Amino acid sequence: MINSFKINKKLSFIIFVFSLICFIFFNISADFTYIIPICFFLIMTFGISHGSLDHLKGYKVLQFYKIKNKFIFYLIYIIFSLIIIFCWLALPFFMLILFLTVASYHFGKEDSEFGKMQKRRFTNFYFLLKGSIIILAPILANPEETIKIFEILDVQIKPFENNIILMLIGLSLMSNFFINKNVAVSLMDSFSVILLNLTFSPLIAFTIYFCFLHSIRHSISLIFELNNKNFTKGFKDFIKKALPLTLITAIIFLISVYFLTNFYILDEAILKVVFIGLASLTFPHILLEYIMEKNEK
Repeated sequence: MINSFKINKKLSFIIFVFSLICFIFFNISADFTYIIPICFFLIMTFGISHGSLDHLKGYKVLQFYKIKNKFIFYLIYIIFSLIIIFCWLALPFFMLILFLTVASYHFGKEDSEFGKMQKRRFTNFYFLLKGSIIILAPILANPEETIKIFEILDVQIKPFENNIILMLIGLSLMSNFFINKNVAVSLMDSFSVILLNLTFSPLIAFTIYFCFLHSIRHSISLIFELNNKNFTKGFKDFIKKALPLTLITAIIFLISVYFLTNFYILDEAILKVVFIGLASLTFPHILLEYIMEKNEK
């Protein structure tokens, strides 16, 4: 029988080796032709697909509260996403900080749960520290490009203090020793993120991590939830169930980019849709996971 941990361990190793090879032999610039559209395509397909079974989890949540109308789930999910977008337009700085904090916790938590967890008093805080490497690495490796992305998102931020960022990265790396008993695997993920950001632009580094480590890892857990005895059948079932919402979300992203090109150049429109769009999906996704965990205890 295929073991979930073994798959995730191999995935971490593959991404780490890929990151190390790229760091040693390559240095691909952010000016690479069509790189932003390519990253956009990967994010709106491979990236967002790991959340495309939220409707199945939503149906379970409705059952917890004895609600039979499934349309209620979609209505609440869409309204929540729209509220996030409107809040971002009104308070971009506050929403960016909130999004980066929530995203750090989300990345740290979901990238740790595949192995044997250590029971700690401040586990959630360690999740936040571990996931913060996704935010901190591009700030340290490519501060000017990172600030430029923030500016495109209508947020003005002063240059960062390298000493503070280095200290936070050190704390993030140390958190791996307090979360997962499989420390080596956990550390490989963190160092992969650092190496990717030292080699590539922030968007490329994030795309590789988000699509081929975070998303695939979460998808693997969903595949085993669908069928924990036959991985192949579970994978096929996952594709069938995830494809509809993935396509719908991708179409919405494309329409949003097309609309924004009336006001911004293509690359800026894409960056706005990628990050604000991901924020609008991340908040309801995390809330849904929280409600599921709370009701299943």
